[in-house]
Amino acid sequence: MSTPRFPGGTAVSGLRVYDWEAADGLHGGTPHMHTASTEAYVVSAGSGQVHTVTAEGTAVTDLSAGTVLWFGPGTVHRLVNHGGLELTVVMQNAGLPEAGDAVFTFPREVLVDRQAYDAAAGLDPDASEEELGRQTRARRDLAMEGYLALVAEVQEHGQEALREFHRLAARVVRPRIQEWRRIWHEGVERELELTRDQLAALERGDPGLMHDAALVRAEPNPGPRRFGMCGRLLTWRAPADGRT
Repeated sequence: MSTPRFPGGTAVSGLRVYDWEAADGLHGGTPHMHTASTEAYVVSAGSGQVHTVTAEGTAVTDLSAGTVLWFGPGTVHRLVNHGGLELTVVMQNAGLPEAGDAVFTFPREVLVDRQAYDAAAGLDPDASEEELGRQTRARRDLAMEGYLALVAEVQEHGQEALREFHRLAARVVRPRIQEWRRIWHEGVERELELTRDQLAALERGDPGLMHDAALVRAEPNPGPRRFGMCGRLLTWRAPADGRT
């Protein structure tokens, strides 16, 4: 019997949003956008906001304990921490966000230069905690530079400014698509096929997957929380081929 995966090929992590002050005087994480995956927030503590840019323009949504919201690919978003903001993040397409589904709102000259983008987006896995924090904050600050410019352009020129950012983001991730297809096939598509086959089995009066019912307990990954895009991340691992 294989270990059941987290439902529907999704991924979950715990997030403590950065309280670093940004160029506009607000405190929080790195503005970015997902190119293929929907993201959801379940706020567990503290207060803050999520600032978004969509085809409808710019918006600010308040966050407090109990808030649940989600947004689709192409939504530029930035978390702002007013104090103790913590949330559970639920991501569609487990594996794709970790494989580069997100694109940072770096200035245009960085977005159009593959080497410059990769250098700005990457973190040194062998660096100390202090150095990783410095690198993450520098990445946030560079993304804020591009984000503030993008917001100004959207407010002045409307949807076309956002569409241009979308086009640049698509070029950034294009070289990764073949690998993404493999990840999606082995994870999300497999889950879809299991549900399709289970419905067919039930239609025949066959219990199907029910004979393989199991409880899975995920254990926290060891070590300190990772430096994520918006804050310090708590992630979990499941046994065998389960994924969280």
